[in-house]
Amino acid sequence: MTHPSMEDLFSYPLMSALTERRTRRVPRGFSINAGPLTHESHNDPSPLTPLEEAILVTCITGITGVTTHDGPLTKPDGSPELGTPFLNVLARTGSSADNCQATHFFMINDDGIFLLRHPTGAAALEALKARPRKWSEWTDDDWLSYAEQCKVRISDKRLSFPREWPYYLGWNAQASNVPGTTLFYPVVDCTWQYINALLIIANEPDGKRSIFVDDWRPFKPKGPVEWVAKLAGAVGLAEKVPYQPIGGLKYVRNKFVTKDNVVPLGFGHTLRTDYEAFFYFQNLMLLGQAMGLGGWIHGAVFTPYIWQKEPAKDWHGLGFRMEEAKVLKPWAPVPASQANPVGIDGVLEGLTPPYVKSMDEAVDKVMDMKYSASGSAYGNSEVWSSPYRNKADAQAYVDKGTRIGPKQVQFVKDACNYIYETYGRFPAHVDAFYASGMWLQFSHLEMEYYDRFFDPSLYTRQAAHDGLWHPPTG
Repeated sequence: MTHPSMEDLFSYPLMSALTERRTRRVPRGFSINAGPLTHESHNDPSPLTPLEEAILVTCITGITGVTTHDGPLTKPDGSPELGTPFLNVLARTGSSADNCQATHFFMINDDGIFLLRHPTGAAALEALKARPRKWSEWTDDDWLSYAEQCKVRISDKRLSFPREWPYYLGWNAQASNVPGTTLFYPVVDCTWQYINALLIIANEPDGKRSIFVDDWRPFKPKGPVEWVAKLAGAVGLAEKVPYQPIGGLKYVRNKFVTKDNVVPLGFGHTLRTDYEAFFYFQNLMLLGQAMGLGGWIHGAVFTPYIWQKEPAKDWHGLGFRMEEAKVLKPWAPVPASQANPVGIDGVLEGLTPPYVKSMDEAVDKVMDMKYSASGSAYGNSEVWSSPYRNKADAQAYVDKGTRIGPKQVQFVKDACNYIYETYGRFPAHVDAFYASGMWLQFSHLEMEYYDRFFDPSLYTRQAAHDGLWHPPTG
């Protein structure tokens, strides 16, 4: 069975969604004290239906096909170009750095809190095969069954904190996370892509590789011999690199890295991994507009609180494990001085201790993700070759594509071990799970409020929603 609203949804023009998209905050059942715009609701809250939520869930977890490797394998100077940069080959709706797919959404509604676990590897391939490739051909059961397999219950209660500063800010304390609304909150796993990005950088040619330095720990050689200056000789490396070279000076000595390209670790921050979440926000807002829902991107409960649960206080956050910081002298800057959100035990685990035994193991897992048959990228020829006309061309591309070598792997292991051994956490310059502090709220709108105060041309899609999605029965 296909819901009668689907034809309308798939025929709504993209340009209309772009130009008609607006923030609409007032959900059904919500009263607002706003002077001349005061409104008292006489409606009960009206949660989104399972089908409406399933469409939104699919937008941020759904597998849409396979990525296209249309990049070169040879640099302009004739040397090999890395042909295997990605962590995943199967594609989703949001653009992602090296297709790392590091953004994980939590869905919060009246029924509780759910992690939306997007499929990877073999599970992603199975999800792609299980239903028609075109979403316009899906039945209601397709939407519902796909979304249900992505949901992992975290709590049977809606996220809850005191509705005041410093938990909520401004308007958000009243209208955000109220009964009847559905919220999507993204967190970004920085651990996998942090390692993958270091591997890609380490694959640059001799004479070009960067020296990574720890900008928080000035390098001060001990002992009577200024061995750094001696090693540097006439090039003046001691002046050019006043910080701790990550991985040790052996990489300077053997010219694996170059003194002419010095990169502070703090410069990397999230290594651009976080922007994926904002693409999904925009996708969701456009989809919500097409569905005729109210949508509102705004500041969530402040991040230090939202990570944790405190049942004794009736505070219900996400329940992340917080690894306490290793105290450094001098005191490390934020975030290294703070507890690190590393994951939710057994549910969502970052690539860092205690979920791996060592950072060596963490790097090995990234390599396995990229190149093994059980991974999500280059080890499964069936997945890799599917978008190509000629499967032999696809395999030839993979065979020729440069892979990360053992020297590069060891360099990255040394760098990751330095970070963990120095700060007692990984990463140090950004949290293992990074949160922008924003979430997106969907709701059925309090139409009496909008009809009373606003130009009807500003919400035609929302005004038509009930007739399309909730037609009277009987």
